[in-house]
Amino acid sequence: MMPFVLKFCLMLAGLCSLVPSHLAEEPPAIKEPVHPFSASHKISPYMAEFSFDLYRLLVSKSNTTNIFFSPVSIFTAFTLLALGAKSSTHDQILHGLGFNLTQISEEEIFSGFQQLLHTLNLPGNELQLTTSNGLFIDKKLKITEKFLEDSKKLYASDTFSTNFEDNEAAKKLINDYVEKETQGKIVNLVQDLNPDAVFVLVNCIFFKGKWEKPFEAELTTERPFHVDDKTTVPVQTMSRLGMFHVTRDDDLACWVVAMKYLGNATAFFILPDTGKLALVENSLSKELIEKWSRNVHYSAVTLYLPKVSISGNYDLKVLRELGITEVFGDNADLSGITDEAKLKLSQAVHKAVLNIDEKGTEASGATFMEAIPMSIPPTIDFNKPFIILMYESQTRSTLFFGKVVKP
Repeated sequence: MMPFVLKFCLMLAGLCSLVPSHLAEEPPAIKEPVHPFSASHKISPYMAEFSFDLYRLLVSKSNTTNIFFSPVSIFTAFTLLALGAKSSTHDQILHGLGFNLTQISEEEIFSGFQQLLHTLNLPGNELQLTTSNGLFIDKKLKITEKFLEDSKKLYASDTFSTNFEDNEAAKKLINDYVEKETQGKIVNLVQDLNPDAVFVLVNCIFFKGKWEKPFEAELTTERPFHVDDKTTVPVQTMSRLGMFHVTRDDDLACWVVAMKYLGNATAFFILPDTGKLALVENSLSKELIEKWSRNVHYSAVTLYLPKVSISGNYDLKVLRELGITEVFGDNADLSGITDEAKLKLSQAVHKAVLNIDEKGTEASGATFMEAIPMSIPPTIDFNKPFIILMYESQTRSTLFFGKVVKP
């Protein structure tokens, strides 16, 4: 007989592998594409604001460590969970994610995710970008047909009958799925699986992007990176004199370098002046990113960018501080998932990995010529903590977000 309160676990994994195989010879367009993606565009402002709220929450826990997470992964998993939640549990999830249900309907939210995930997973995209949702369901537990149908239709979820009585076998099944979906880059996501677990929801996102002109490996040298005013570490740093999309925000005392990938993704590298990191972090907003997007201009720059290898591991029970509380407790109403027994979310973990290096260069043997103005270009040296924000431009979704304190 099933226990009164059964355990439900949520696992999220994201890999962002930025492989700088080229930078643009012609000015890459930073403007939004003209193709209408109205459904996904309706949810993107909420995702952006949630990203900033969660980022600031994680900074408040520790402002001296690397931060890296995938907003679209977390957003996807919790809205999928909302499909099976009812009453106040359901409302808390959507409100905690920032949705205002007087401005956007549930139908618009879920159709937005359906279009978002469909677009991100389109074959033939120049980006390597895939998302996946796996539902691992105890073989003794009956899931409602509506939840299975909706999760498949809206989120393209994969479903796996799982023997949770064999804890090690269940962990292996889940970890193998994550490893496969992240192309072997995230292994052993699940370290401990609650012995009472009967249902695990896993969301994965894999991203690998390339620029259009190479950082030449022979120009990578060891340079100092100033972790704080007392700590300096040596870091392998790429460099190039070239044309970049940049803007200087004098009000916030920071440089912004916007770099577009082959395909439809753009990365913002934000470098606050010494002592101005907190000012920039507290000012981050959708409107600020839009302002920077309008203000970037194509300019000659000597750029120094460190090779980066960081990861973020988070217990998403931190979302209680954003108002998502009930789903983690005994009063959770997840009866839209199963009406056989009472479920609560006992575990919610997220892991994201970031790698920036020169590997995977497809055109390293080619020669590129680029006209540089005769005037001495400014130097932008990412030799101290900086912020990374990546978005997919067609759907306007926030793929990854983080801060590099120590590369």
